Amino acid sequence: MPNSRPPLIVVAPDSFKGSISAAGAAAAMARGARFAFGAAARIIEIPMADGGEGTLDALLAAWRCPPLFTAATDALGRPKTARYGVSADGLTGIIEAAEGNGLPDVLDVPLQPLRADSYGVGTIAGHLLDEGVEEILLCIGGSASTDGGTGLLSALGVRFLDATGNPVAPGGAGLGAIHTVDVSGLHPRAAAVKWRVAVDVANPLCGEQGAAAVFGPQKGAGPEDVKLLDAGLANLARVLTDFRPPVESNGRPGTYLTAPGFGAAGGLPLSLVALLGAETVPGAELVSDAVGLRAALAHADVVLTGEGCLDTQSLGGKVVDAVRRLAPSASPLVVVAGTVQLSAAQSMEAGITVAVSIARGPATLAELTANAELLIEDAAARACCGLAFLPGTERSFGLAESA
Repeated sequence: MPNSRPPLIVVAPDSFKGSISAAGAAAAMARGARFAFGAAARIIEIPMADGGEGTLDALLAAWRCPPLFTAATDALGRPKTARYGVSADGLTGIIEAAEGNGLPDVLDVPLQPLRADSYGVGTIAGHLLDEGVEEILLCIGGSASTDGGTGLLSALGVRFLDATGNPVAPGGAGLGAIHTVDVSGLHPRAAAVKWRVAVDVANPLCGEQGAAAVFGPQKGAGPEDVKLLDAGLANLARVLTDFRPPVESNGRPGTYLTAPGFGAAGGLPLSLVALLGAETVPGAELVSDAVGLRAALAHADVVLTGEGCLDTQSLGGKVVDAVRRLAPSASPLVVVAGTVQLSAAQSMEAGITVAVSIARGPATLAELTANAELLIEDAAARACCGLAFLPGTERSFGLAESA
């Protein structure tokens, strides 16, 4: 017998990069689910993100708050208007660091990997501190800089000095010359608020898998630049260890050089952790906490999520991973994606009930992108129509009766 209670369906996708925002994808999936389960179905839309591009939009959509604007600078110090957000209660601020040091903003000129810095991000943060927030969520993907967060802290009043007591050059070029750090001018509220830094990679600060070696070339760094940046970050880590020595989970002394995630955004977490006591967290986890995903999923009968490409990386800290871990084990989990690269065995092992591509047949990326909204809606409807007729289980919802 079908359940008499209308099903509760939670829709929590990431954006489909370059095609549709998380909010747009959630709305499309919700329409597909409603087609399958009928008008009586209760549907909750929770746009998600993993700390990279689109995180600001996802949180603002979930909070039902408009974006705010402030004067800032790009990674080369040129004036720009940056977006940021504040929760409805005024206590939590959200910054997408790419608004102040994003790579797309500086592609109009030759890349300057040694000069680019994160000062503009600090300008946005200073504005939030002046507004009185008690917590700052900093999402740091898509950066043009490799400065270890020195630009951000400089904007908040910290001075990074060489052996003669003079300020070092901005950006990655000056990191190797840093000898001392003067925090006497630090913004009075900077160390009092809670900082959470969303990282979407596990790369360490330095070495072959570090910020300079892996991400520096994307920002225009040649082989010699990479060596200089890597050495500069290592020097900064040594200097900052005197302020807040890192400690491993077992309580033993650690090192900033190999801490997972410190290689994100050109080492941006380093100065924030060492000087402000910031906490680094997986981006999808940070967003999940901020939008109340756990509570929303607690009583869900069906869960839908999705992203542009469902592959093994999706199961390692991305949005799909966060949703599947929090979803009730007895509730069907539907993943809608531009492409599905997981095998049936991998999907089953991950707890995914149905993984469906938005492509109805052979199609180019341009065709999928141009029609993403309708294709996502259709894919969600196709998957949910199958779930609506799960015979002989407590999850049989009775499509015909509810439609």
